[in-house]
Amino acid sequence: MTDEEHGFATEQVHGGFQPDAGHGARVPAIHMSSGFLFDDFEQARDRFAGTDDGYTYTRLGNPTNADVERRVALLERGVEAILVGSGQAAATVAFLGLLQAGDHVVAARSIYEGTKGLLVQNLGRLGIEVDFVPDQRDLDGWARLVRPNTKAFFAETIPNPKNDVLDITGVADTAHRAGVPLIVDNTLATPYLARPIEHGADLVIHSASKFLSGHGAGLGGVVVDGGTFDWSASPERWVHLTSPDRSLGGASYVERYGARAFVVFARDVVASRVGPSPSPFNAFLIRQGIETLSLRVERHSRNALEIASWLEQQPEVTSVDHAGLASSPYHDLAERYLPRGAGSVFAFTLSGGEDAARAFIDAVQLFSRMTHLGDVRSLILHPATTTHAGKTAAERAEQGIDDGLIRLSVGIEDVADLVRDLDRGFAALRGAREARLGPDAELASLEHAVPGDHVIVEEL
Repeated sequence: MTDEEHGFATEQVHGGFQPDAGHGARVPAIHMSSGFLFDDFEQARDRFAGTDDGYTYTRLGNPTNADVERRVALLERGVEAILVGSGQAAATVAFLGLLQAGDHVVAARSIYEGTKGLLVQNLGRLGIEVDFVPDQRDLDGWARLVRPNTKAFFAETIPNPKNDVLDITGVADTAHRAGVPLIVDNTLATPYLARPIEHGADLVIHSASKFLSGHGAGLGGVVVDGGTFDWSASPERWVHLTSPDRSLGGASYVERYGARAFVVFARDVVASRVGPSPSPFNAFLIRQGIETLSLRVERHSRNALEIASWLEQQPEVTSVDHAGLASSPYHDLAERYLPRGAGSVFAFTLSGGEDAARAFIDAVQLFSRMTHLGDVRSLILHPATTTHAGKTAAERAEQGIDDGLIRLSVGIEDVADLVRDLDRGFAALRGAREARLGPDAELASLEHAVPGDHVIVEEL
């Protein structure tokens, strides 16, 4: 494309595209090749020396994968991106590109359980510590956890499953006062709903398996460097980026690559050696998904808000966690950071605990019972017995994961059909209650009531 500014939909279709000079194909080819030929001895030498931009081996780079990297970097307003095999791989590469034994991370408590496990168990075994902020809106709480060895802040734009939106600028400013970068997982927002780098975040990661791909067909992850953090301001903190490196002829990564220092190190030293290489076929699927990202996410978000509003009116529902609702304590942040919508992954809680959740989930027909997010199909899950099953009851309660909480990932189907399907769940609850208490349960409740009693009458 030209250097002029374009709208999001134009960029998601055309951004980063490099024409096939050999054949003129409009859609980039799937380069299913482990390695790439060198023209001669000198070209092989130059590519390994980094003075030739061609490809050597798919673990280090691939034209199909590079097409996705350019497009996501453009959409997130970053300087460069790295495509890897999954969202967990993206988090791992981002952390290992910054941290070493003895370092410390401050993270929001409300993050994906897999990332929490990565920080606590995997990185913990390497001598890296983490503290979690109980209330991510409490900026003083973030600051209080900072230590001299703190190297990064981490949070999610829209956490799963509580839809508790992050104050990106507030947390970024707090991180920068501590001299460290903010890493934001933008999976559930996507760059269509929010661009964290524009609000002060330094690094962005994605599980591209979710909304970027969008069809539940392939795995992938992305690390995006905003190119905004000044690694030279405290060179003693980032010795791997600011010290002379033999592989760079004695120059440091900051000296050689400037604003791209982190992403080049993360690609060449971390990703290339850990080896979370994505299949070029998966990269192709992600690329195809990105071309319709705005259309899908707009529909996802509109459907989700309509369903959340409807759920809020149901007598069996005790709470709905969707920041698009005026009742949400995060509604102000959604209006500030997510004017196009608060996403489509949220939770609601049923009175009646696990038994109610079981009856509800088993009754739906359109919603797929599975562990995934960001699919064009609507999905439903019970976190307390699946994603958060490894937590104690007290830990789940602390995170607001009630036994009656149900997570939805709302798809792009006709919303009337989705509401009708969810209503099957409520019908099952009411049927189960009637079977348990008898058809005259409400009448009996009224007959035994005395002045001052509070009676809820459900419409069967």
